Amino acid sequence: MYRNCIKPIIDFFLAIILLILLSPLMILISIFIYFSMGKPVLFKQKRPGYKEKIFTLYKFRTMTNEKDKNGNLLPDEKRLTKVGKIIRNLSLDELPQLFNVLKGDMSFVGPRPLLVEYLPLYNDRQRKRHEVKPGITGLAQVMGRNALTWKEKFEYDVYYVENLSFWLDLKIILLTILKVLKREGISPENRVTMEKFNGKN
Repeated sequence: MYRNCIKPIIDFFLAIILLILLSPLMILISIFIYFSMGKPVLFKQKRPGYKEKIFTLYKFRTMTNEKDKNGNLLPDEKRLTKVGKIIRNLSLDELPQLFNVLKGDMSFVGPRPLLVEYLPLYNDRQRKRHEVKPGITGLAQVMGRNALTWKEKFEYDVYYVENLSFWLDLKIILLTILKVLKREGISPENRVTMEKFNGKN
């Protein structure tokens, strides 16, 4: 009942309310990004969602597109701007995903949508993370976010799928607020972004 009926309704109306309330902040962030990095303001990427259906994920852009002399993108830590770092530290880069929730591609709470290239690498248990809609936040995020290993992340994701409830969602949302305020687990040690999953790590 909650998973298939109540949760989608809560997602839809809460997304509308937050988009209205946060629209001035989102416009301000867009202006800062435009004048510090130029266009585009949004980062768009294909990600697998519910039942592995591919959708377009929206985030605020935090890195430049600077390349080396061979045309390859520079390492993430060299492309992350000062404005981008602030946006990431405050988790404001996730705000455009409210549109993903409104469209029905995502939920407020669920396993984070990962890269399409990871799909062939999952084992049967890890693949269960796609039995629910991906979320803006999730159990793995409040239990350590990018400071966790991939194995730990997937275990939390599957636990969430198997134990999904209103009270678990509420607990995750409250813990997410605390995590954002404390700015915990945003990046793994010595790296701007998490290392890629290779099916073994």
